[in-house]
Amino acid sequence: MNKVMQLLHKVFMTDPNDKEGMQPGEAISYSLCGFGQNLVSAIVSSYLTYYLTDGLMIASTAVGFIMLGTRLYDALNDPIMGTIVDHTHSKWGKSRPYVLFAAIPIAILTIMCFLPYELWGLPFGNAEDGWKTITIVTVFYVLWSMAYTAIDVPYWSLATSMTSNTFQRGTMLTIARLLCTAGSGLVSIVVPPLADAITAPYYHIIVQEDGTEFKELIEGYTVYDVAQALQKYYVIIVAVIVIVSLPFFYLGFKKSKERFYDPTQTLTLKENLSLLFKNKPLLLIVLAGILGGGKTLYLYSTMYVSQYCFDTTSWATLFTMAAVPGGLVASVMVPWFTKKFGKRNTYIISHIIGGAVLIAAYFLCRYVKKGEINNTEVLVIYVIALVFAGIPQGFANIITYAQIADCIEYMEWKTGKRGEGICFAMQTFINKIGIALGAAFTCFGLSLAGIEDPSLWDAMVTAEKVSAQQFLIGVTLILPGASMILSAIPYFFYHFNEEDQARAVKEIAERKAAAMAAEGADGGSVDVGNIDVPSKDISED
Repeated sequence: MNKVMQLLHKVFMTDPNDKEGMQPGEAISYSLCGFGQNLVSAIVSSYLTYYLTDGLMIASTAVGFIMLGTRLYDALNDPIMGTIVDHTHSKWGKSRPYVLFAAIPIAILTIMCFLPYELWGLPFGNAEDGWKTITIVTVFYVLWSMAYTAIDVPYWSLATSMTSNTFQRGTMLTIARLLCTAGSGLVSIVVPPLADAITAPYYHIIVQEDGTEFKELIEGYTVYDVAQALQKYYVIIVAVIVIVSLPFFYLGFKKSKERFYDPTQTLTLKENLSLLFKNKPLLLIVLAGILGGGKTLYLYSTMYVSQYCFDTTSWATLFTMAAVPGGLVASVMVPWFTKKFGKRNTYIISHIIGGAVLIAAYFLCRYVKKGEINNTEVLVIYVIALVFAGIPQGFANIITYAQIADCIEYMEWKTGKRGEGICFAMQTFINKIGIALGAAFTCFGLSLAGIEDPSLWDAMVTAEKVSAQQFLIGVTLILPGASMILSAIPYFFYHFNEEDQARAVKEIAERKAAAMAAEGADGGSVDVGNIDVPSKDISED
């Protein structure tokens, strides 16, 4: 065996001699599928809001309600999709088919969300027809959300079917989340500079007497000219990103294998929900996710903060990528931190510290140079704050998925039923709550700042612009900071640790072996794993 494969086996904690067990190539392919999935997710979650307000010229308040209503409705679909997954019994498994067959619908609907006015025969900028545009956008966004649910829930539940070893699974999810972050990061690197290049010909920079710079439309152009340019090119950008993503879905389907699931188990939605409410650790994770729904708001507001606070959309790339170093370091260090402090304590400490840093950064930005925002000092403080914001998010991206996977074993240990679909439906439920709140609060923040649509910005005097800038900075720092701290509270009551999970896996295997032996099968040879299990009982706490 070459040194590269030896290293990969060591990283993923896999056994090269176990031909039936998970191998490194499988784990890598699974992770690459997440990369492709997040190319699609990032373009919609991070830039559809901007396209609707500045491309289609829909009022920010209306966009806020579109985002909030659609995502909350879609979040309610997750338990249904989880139940569908738990009912699926195909030759490919219960999760893998959706990774393959939902890819094309999600690709088509992603492009449909970014199509321009003219294709629907709507006169551009006509307020009387605004409701028609809002209706069309809402319909396609709802359909996109439902299609994405059909691939997101099965993708994350697949990890639990591939391996039951919590540390092996945790490493695979760490790599998967890193590549998911890379997919989102690639979109964040590509899209803002392109948006800035599209709009740059329509603006020039005005320097005020106090040295403050503001972007202003060149005479002869209007915000509608800018919007039409965005409509023309955004759909092309989105189409290219979608096409690039498709092979990764196929790779994840082709190379993965489901080993740990009950092909005879069929649970109704009512039964799944009943199991859900018996799973106290999972309910605490869901509660933490709801309270932490606003902690990534800074990611959804990057285009607006860049455009209105620093007069260029190009800074949006910096703001998005600023969170990446902290997130990457935290993600890579998850195995060490969770072995040293446990998943629970790592989550609590990182989120309380991260939230406090964001809140403190707002007050620094607010009072630097008597509240002026568009200056180098504020830019530096803001970027540093985002670096720190990435750290708790990096931990959460891995820990939450790993803990939900552990909760599946908790459910099987307690009830005899696994319910992978309904459990990971709760993770996608949490994600959608975050997207809904992030996008909605960003749009509501724009409205409260006095920027209901882009044309209002140019009509503001300097003092009004500074006030609006301060408000936007507050929305993107104080709200995420408070949400981080709130999300840590439920974890004080979470007590299903790594030792408990290992013990649960061992007990489940022993039960199955005993049941097989009782039926006259050769159950005595069942391998329950090479796990060092302490002797204390598992506590339901």
